[in-house]
Amino acid sequence: MFPLHIRGLRFAPVGRVVLDNLDLVLSGEGISVILGPNGAGKSLLLRLLAGLIPADSGQLLWGEAAQPDGRLAMVFQQPMLLRMSVFTNVEFALRPQPMGAADRRARTDEVLERVGLAHRAKDSARLLSGGERQRLALARAWAMRPRLLLLDEPTASLDPSATEAVETIVREIRTEGAKVLMTTHNLGQATRLADDIIFLAEGRVQEHETAQRFFARPQSSAARAFLQGELPWRITFDR
Repeated sequence: MFPLHIRGLRFAPVGRVVLDNLDLVLSGEGISVILGPNGAGKSLLLRLLAGLIPADSGQLLWGEAAQPDGRLAMVFQQPMLLRMSVFTNVEFALRPQPMGAADRRARTDEVLERVGLAHRAKDSARLLSGGERQRLALARAWAMRPRLLLLDEPTASLDPSATEAVETIVREIRTEGAKVLMTTHNLGQATRLADDIIFLAEGRVQEHETAQRFFARPQSSAARAFLQGELPWRITFDR
């Protein structure tokens, strides 16, 4: 699946250009965080990569293939869960996988334990708190052992404690070999998690740089303005 080459990606619903010949190359390692102003196309880019909507033009090249090999999972800001038990939400997602029932149960038990939900396995997913629901969504994705995990604002509505729990899980998934590509408006979260930053503005990638370099010395005027406007303290950049 990697490197993933995104070439000339364009999306312009009803004539409004959101992504404008976007180019990007992603390696298969680490956590890449997409930043940018509202309407820059951050969530849209994830949905295009997940195959949920088609681009108007452009090319995605997954390694040497035109399609991903299936080891791709996405978790949304508002988790999409089944009206079933916590256990079934994970086990059901594994049914298309080439594995027996005993292996599905074992893997489900394992990931629920790792996200701290084993004690709630028999409970309805509807009874979970917001943080627990997001951990369940991550458990379901993790159980599939994705090569690429797409996260769209995974902690946007969570309190600090729940956010910390989600961030811990994301790091563990990355450590096990998944590439993580995520959006966030939380710049503190970006500094904690990101190996590299992809900054989108005006439908294009304005910068793609290591997190340390991006936050210390953003190169584009758009990125500088974004950081100075978003951070709640006065900021100056190294020269």
